[in-house]
Parts: sequence; structure tokens; C-alpha cells
Amino acid sequence: MILIDTSVLINYFKGVNNPKTKKFEEILETGTPFGINNFIYQEVLQGASAEKEFNLLNGYLSSQKFYELRYGTKSYENAARMYYLCRKKGITPRSTIDLLIAETAIENNLFLLHDDKDYNEIASVVEDLKEY
Repeated sequence: MILIDTSVLINYFKGVNNPKTKKFEEILETGTPFGINNFIYQEVLQGASAEKEFNLLNGYLSSQKFYELRYGTKSYENAARMYYLCRKKGITPRSTIDLLIAETAIENNLFLLHDDKDYNEIASVVEDLKEY
């Protein structure tokens, strides 16, 4: 199963043709199980530029499988530890939300499909983060 990051969804919806959007198209065509989380849902929706676009995105996204953080406060502690471990290796993730998305993938044993170099850097430190 795969968690589709905001970076891929935004590019896909904009019609960007790159290796990551092609992978997403393959996932759609083959019926491979995938989903999003609440953070991805919010990030995509807040990028809407008009009411019609917001409603269209909301309709599509709200019909997807949602994966949740599973361990309450411990999940946020784990995401903070991920940040700490990265900083210790000289890497500074730019987004708290990216860490929470990565933690969602780890906790649910999902591959993460993304188009964001921050995840590459996080995965170089946190071996439990599986990139698709």
C-alpha cells in the first residue's frame, strides 16, 4: 500500500508529466491500494484558487482511503525524534507536516510516493521510511 504525498497530487492535478506522476497514474490504472492522510488532504485543499476548484478537490480527496497516525502523542514524539535524528546528521527537514506524513507512512507500513527532496533526506537517516 502507498501513501501519496501532496507533492505528487498537486503535480498530477496540474497535469505535470514527470516520473512521480507517471507512477501515480500506474497506481490508478492497476488499482494498487493507496491513500492519503489528513495533512495531505489539508495541504492540497488549501492550494485551491477558486471555490469550484476547492469543491472538486474536496470531492475527490474525501473519497480516498485515509491513513491516520496510530499512537496519539507518541506519534508526534516519534516525528520530533525523526527531526532530531536528521539534525544530528546535518539535515534540516523544512516542514513539520512532512515529518508527520513520514510518520504516518512508517506507522501504517506504507510506501511513500513523493516528489520532495526532504523525504529523500529523511529516508537517508530513518530507515523505516520506505520510498516508492
